[in-house]
Amino acid sequence: MTDTPVRAGPPLAVRWAELRTWAAAVDPGHTRLHLASVATASMVLAALVASGMRALTGQPVTIVLFAVVLAMISNLAVNESVLGRRRVTTALMVLPAGASATVSALLSGDRVAADVVFVLVMMVAVAVRRYGPRGMALGMAAFMPFFFVQFLHAGPGELPYLLAGVVIGIGSTFLLRCVVFTRRTEAVLDALFRAFEARLHALLVEAVEVLVPGGDRADPDLDPLLRAQARLNETALLVGDRLDEAGDPPGSAGIRQWIVDSELAAERVAMSLRRSVEHHDPLAGADREALADGLRALAAATAVGTPGPIAARLYTAARAAVAERVERPPGTGPAAREQRIAFAVVRLADAMETTVEQARRRIAVHRAGDDRTAGGAEEPPPTASGDGPPDADAPAGGDRFDGLALHTRQAVQVGVATSLAIVVGELISPARWYWAVIAAFVVFAGTASRGDVLSRGWARAVGTAGGVVAGMLLALVVAGDVVASLVLLFACVFLALYLVRISQAMMAFWITAVLALLYGVIGQFSVATMVLRVEETVVGGALGMLAAYLVLPTRSRTAFAEALDAALTAVDVSLRTSVDAALGRSGAPLEKARAVDAAVATVRQRAVPLEHPVARRPLRRGVHHTVRVVGAIDHYTRLLAAQAATAHVPGWASTLDPATDRVRANVDGLRRILDDGWGPVARREHGPGAAPADYGVESAEDLLDAAEADAASRTVPGDGDRTRRLAAARLLRRVDQLAVGLARELCGGRWDGPPPAGRGAGHADGSGAAAAG
Repeated sequence: MTDTPVRAGPPLAVRWAELRTWAAAVDPGHTRLHLASVATASMVLAALVASGMRALTGQPVTIVLFAVVLAMISNLAVNESVLGRRRVTTALMVLPAGASATVSALLSGDRVAADVVFVLVMMVAVAVRRYGPRGMALGMAAFMPFFFVQFLHAGPGELPYLLAGVVIGIGSTFLLRCVVFTRRTEAVLDALFRAFEARLHALLVEAVEVLVPGGDRADPDLDPLLRAQARLNETALLVGDRLDEAGDPPGSAGIRQWIVDSELAAERVAMSLRRSVEHHDPLAGADREALADGLRALAAATAVGTPGPIAARLYTAARAAVAERVERPPGTGPAAREQRIAFAVVRLADAMETTVEQARRRIAVHRAGDDRTAGGAEEPPPTASGDGPPDADAPAGGDRFDGLALHTRQAVQVGVATSLAIVVGELISPARWYWAVIAAFVVFAGTASRGDVLSRGWARAVGTAGGVVAGMLLALVVAGDVVASLVLLFACVFLALYLVRISQAMMAFWITAVLALLYGVIGQFSVATMVLRVEETVVGGALGMLAAYLVLPTRSRTAFAEALDAALTAVDVSLRTSVDAALGRSGAPLEKARAVDAAVATVRQRAVPLEHPVARRPLRRGVHHTVRVVGAIDHYTRLLAAQAATAHVPGWASTLDPATDRVRANVDGLRRILDDGWGPVARREHGPGAAPADYGVESAEDLLDAAEADAASRTVPGDGDRTRRLAAARLLRRVDQLAVGLARELCGGRWDGPPPAGRGAGHADGSGAAAAG
């Protein structure tokens, strides 16, 4: 943090405000907290009900464990964001779970047949993920009961109690998550908006940190600013998703537009600062301090809990701090970049002031209606985990390997990996082979390439090893105390569920600690058992990785290429829709722009394995550079959509349409160039000496000049129309410069691997790599 505080007041009050802001940002909308709390409560309820059944029937304690495990799985596997769909999916889980448990019990006397069917069940469980979150949930509902019945060695005689356990476990989840602990729309919107403010606050604090030390250090650290910007974008997408689900009641129009405007204004602050740093711009002390004062005022206004009247004064103070810089005549070079920062401060103050008002109005509308929300909509899984709806990070489209869809290929991989895991796991321990099978199965959840599988398997192995140590320590501490063990057990379960979408390693860590405590409760704990868990997990994970690399492999570069293709296709659609809206035609520019944002988020996720330190340095640099340029195209595309949503100038079509067609053709040409370079087998349709023109890439500068001149010459009633038209033309120019600049780079010398690194895209506008910022 900077030495100059972003909030005024007593030190304790300032610390409390910062802590409250951090708490709002760390779990946007409290979605993970809600999931973990309800899931843990469901497991406790299932345990109590199943224990009552056990007391009446005299069944072993394993029936209780069966119901508890199904309660946990039904919470984790169901990721439907709409309450009605969530209820249906949760209820439907009883069918595959009951059928799977029945088949498993009937096959309990024939181990070979049971193993063969088990492998087939796991393959089907992966293949049905192509049908989205519901397919994911129903597949898990088939997998876990089959496995657990085999683990319990339960036969047909125990089948009625197993089916009762299915109903108890899934019924507990249905009751608590779908009926009792659903969340009101206004509560979720309020929590998400607070998270948006909190992450905006974090970005502004990092912006002050970059700006103030800039005169003392040659190269301020920009990474925290970039991370804060990415987190703000994630939260803005969450808010948009929730607004879509909640509908559009009267009196709330405009909040989606203002959320987008606030996010883009914040991005403009970050981009302007980054450009200034990258160009080593010298800022006079007074100018630097004025800009810093404006950013500090914005940071204080966006801290969670700042009263409305105080926030309004702070927004006014932010504008006043940079007013003199805004009113200066336009300059060039460092002066122009300094003025852009000042303009960005003003735009952000204006946007946030309106956003707060719109958000409060929207929440009040829902509160008055007393309606119910989608009941704790799940947060899209961050890249660290990959747990969650498969569609969020691994679309089921073709992946260029003999036409096989991704989940079909993964089903075959899972079949091979788990078959080997059964054999090798039994060789290591006939009693604990299932740990190897589970490890081989779960490394494929939410993955899109063999690099993802490698990362996931490694994280699970490390987390399991750490969990063994922690579990042994906890087991020694409680020393057989059943009450203390149960309290710690459910605490560890809560932490595992809370962190499942954050880190696969932490999930494995806490689940392993749970097993250690569980074995202590039933009197089977031993160091040898815990070490065996590590061995089986490592073997299962390694077999999963081996299958991912050798059986119908999906290369990380292939997955990255598909994501790039999808992102640039979404950019093309968004550009067309935005221009149609600007010209008074039908279209939903903000919706299409959000699709671009989601596609670019997938690009960033697919880039993670390629940017890992073990990857070759040129590959990492090429991936990083490509992601930055595509991210910049996304930024300008969304800015254009925001402009188009409020500008309607039908008479501009004669010059804007040709310019837009040319820009879209350039984006499509860049898409095909990237497809050639990143695909597993480059088509090379134009040969090694291909030029951008061979792909239809040709600068649209002349056409954009004509459109801009036309916009400047037109007089349309209404203040700001001319400015908005000019802004739209300039945003199109930015997209074109980035697309053409990167295309020229890539065609400057054909490559066999990553695009060449070290040269900035967007030279056409004189800003080099900064334009890609």
